[in-house]
Amino acid sequence: MIGFILTGHGQFSNGLKSALDMVAGDQPAFQIVPFEGSEAATYGDDLRAAITAMRAECEEGVIVFVDLLGGTPFNQSMMIANDVDKLEIVTGTNLPMVIELLFARNGATDVTALAEQAVTAGKDAVTRQSLASVMGAADEATDEDGI
Repeated sequence: MIGFILTGHGQFSNGLKSALDMVAGDQPAFQIVPFEGSEAATYGDDLRAAITAMRAECEEGVIVFVDLLGGTPFNQSMMIANDVDKLEIVTGTNLPMVIELLFARNGATDVTALAEQAVTAGKDAVTRQSLASVMGAADEATDEDGI
């Protein structure tokens, strides 16, 4: 199995994990490492320990999902990637992306391909909707009797 580490600024990873638990239930080989002000001094060591432990558990590899390109969680993950093989970093993490990947990782053996799938799923999940477009879709679904 490919392991997942979720990290980001403030309550990002805690909140996303809470939503994932609600939608998909508790997941194996899935861990969060929040980057919060009170723990900033130990964050790099905590993230390295989590990635190293997950990598030992998951021989196919590990994907680290981060919130923001260029932020501390991303930068720390990239530094760790210099020392750990089969480690992919995905930025711009969103809920639909992680949900899709949780189910796609069953049987997956190529961590790079799975990370590419994450990018595609994340981009596909970002759309613009308007009331008019939603109401128009509802009008089209209504039959002649208005039901």
